[in-house]
Amino acid sequence: MITPELLAQVRRLTIRSRRAVEEVFSGAYRSAFRGTGLEFAEVREYVPGDDVRTIDWNVTARHSRPFVKRFEEERELTVVVALDLSGSLRFGSRRRTKRDAGAEAGALVALAASRNRDRVGLLLFTDRIELYLPPSKSRARSLRIVRELLAFEPQGVGTGLAPALAFLGRVLRRRAVVFLISDWFADSFDKELQLLARRHEIVTVEDPLEESIPDRGLLLARDLETGAVRTVDFGVSAARREWRSLRARRLRALRESFLLARADRIRVRCDRPVAPELVRHFEQRTYRR
Repeated sequence: MITPELLAQVRRLTIRSRRAVEEVFSGAYRSAFRGTGLEFAEVREYVPGDDVRTIDWNVTARHSRPFVKRFEEERELTVVVALDLSGSLRFGSRRRTKRDAGAEAGALVALAASRNRDRVGLLLFTDRIELYLPPSKSRARSLRIVRELLAFEPQGVGTGLAPALAFLGRVLRRRAVVFLISDWFADSFDKELQLLARRHEIVTVEDPLEESIPDRGLLLARDLETGAVRTVDFGVSAARREWRSLRARRLRALRESFLLARADRIRVRCDRPVAPELVRHFEQRTYRR
């Protein structure tokens, strides 16, 4: 049920995201994603300074003087925000949950895409496909995406990254930039990730408690996806070492998966602003181009 409190939260996120898009985010987004290719515009006479590689030799031969081809960038992109709504995204040791941080990242991308007149769509998933909105250029679509990112109530609680990736591979008929937002607590998705790896960004959402478990003795932990409850004594150094070892192995496996898929990775945290991390990534992407 959409309560007045939830509507107020959606309104605050929309206003905050719009302000960030207008002030700093939109330019970085546009520079990082320049379009899907070049479209022929015209042939004109050569002027000093033109790139000689653009000379049209057929026209040049007919007119006995050099002519060059001019191309225009195909600006319109297809962008899909895909947000994991599994139970683990409800976790948050600070003021925000991982879903809150992920929703903000998705809202920034959707509004920036809409501002640049790109087609933007949405996929929400758990261990099943919860909601799919096909890409559209309408302003109403971007505003609905912001609302669904925060307000949608999923039916599932598990994580199904592989089915979600396979679904996108089936429904996206044209090249797209996919922002896949998840904490990546899942297995067996490498094949589907590589198949979808033509153009996509990976956003990993983390909570600071997952980086460093405090020495606070007994901790009652509940798995938000299975409901299993376990008491762990983190006052014992061996338990903390085991936690760090498990986390290190998981991060190594993730890095290898992203490397094999040639997927860019953006890390956002619940205790830090989201926009600066995205802007930093887009600037780095522009520099690599």
